[in-house]
Amino acid sequence: MTTAPLASAEFGELARTGPAVAGMAALHAGLRGRRQLLLKALLVRVQRERDQLDPGTVRGFDGAWRLLEQAERAHPAVVREVLDYPTTGAWLAAALGAAPGAELGRRLGRFESIAATAALRAGRALDLSVPAPQGALSLAGVGRFHVGAERVRIRSRARVAWIAPDGAGTAHGALLLAHPGTGRLAGLGPAWSGLRLLPGAVALLDDLDPYRVPPGGVGAPPRTATDRTGTDARTWARHWRGAQHLLARVDPVRAAEVRRTVRVVVPLSTGGPPAVSMSATLRAAPGAVLASQPTSARSMAETLVHEIHHGKLAALHELVPLHRPGRAAVHRVGWRSDPRPLAGVLQGAYAHLALTDLWWRARESENAPPSWRARAGQRFERFHVQVGGALEILLESDELTIAGREFVKHMRHHHASLGRVRRAI
Repeated sequence: MTTAPLASAEFGELARTGPAVAGMAALHAGLRGRRQLLLKALLVRVQRERDQLDPGTVRGFDGAWRLLEQAERAHPAVVREVLDYPTTGAWLAAALGAAPGAELGRRLGRFESIAATAALRAGRALDLSVPAPQGALSLAGVGRFHVGAERVRIRSRARVAWIAPDGAGTAHGALLLAHPGTGRLAGLGPAWSGLRLLPGAVALLDDLDPYRVPPGGVGAPPRTATDRTGTDARTWARHWRGAQHLLARVDPVRAAEVRRTVRVVVPLSTGGPPAVSMSATLRAAPGAVLASQPTSARSMAETLVHEIHHGKLAALHELVPLHRPGRAAVHRVGWRSDPRPLAGVLQGAYAHLALTDLWWRARESENAPPSWRARAGQRFERFHVQVGGALEILLESDELTIAGREFVKHMRHHHASLGRVRRAI
């Protein structure tokens, strides 16, 4: 039995890379609870360090907190969506990790725009001034206004909000509450850039939010975020649509899981010549997949499956520790040239087990394109062996917790079942 707030069947299904709808609901609830706990930790930090912060920054933070509470009372579901948005988590991690004083003060300005976004989506009347770093007001999960001023005035009444540089008489744009039930906002005006919805899903292509990628980039060499001018939205939409179509033909359950799990796709730079594809997830931003532009629908489908399993495992580890921290041992795995700590071995084994499952299904499916079937067969043979080796490393380690050992045993059983099916065929 596991000590997780999950039934044993759900825990086992997650370990076997299955969608486990009830289990995923528990993971999402755990992530939401953690996000709320971190917000309260930030509140405590601001109260403790008030004397080190600019008084205007403190007033702005306090006002934003009150505004968020009022919006939550009016429309709790909409406020949860804003707080659950992946870049809100990335900002929160940056704020909690900021140095005292000026750096923390710069981070806190973002909270004012987050609260304003929630209030606008909740349909509240506003008349307030918020920071606009580098002359841009960024609304999490909605879009961005370029206003050319360091502060922006937001005035809203009924279902319309006007956006203008603070102190200016002329609005640079407007927001319309297009659907009060869902809190959907639509922007207007030449200063407005809205996030684009990927076809057939609720996922957004986010090439605007300042917190979509950490300041130093991701990966090695580090990749930075692609901005709006460098994003080929049509190609992203085409490959996203194609990936959904491929997954639906080969594994409809997995396709539905991708649609439920991925809230944001963040385009990454190619990293310069030679261009090498790269993808990542951030522990602080669950629901976001960061990736360089895919070369095909097939590569995008594999990237999505790979990355959502990194996110699933990270969320589960937050809820129930699967391994103990602080060990220095490293191990060799087949898919990496560098030695990995046990946490990295577990993450890689889990994500590649999900891909191995997908490749087996693609190889055996008559609905898969012939080119993908052939490639999937080759990838299955290679990674089935590599994942098996990693699972042995994990089971021989004393770094796993009791729940972690149970989890890896379920992974091994699923891995072995794929091998038995292969031999029978």
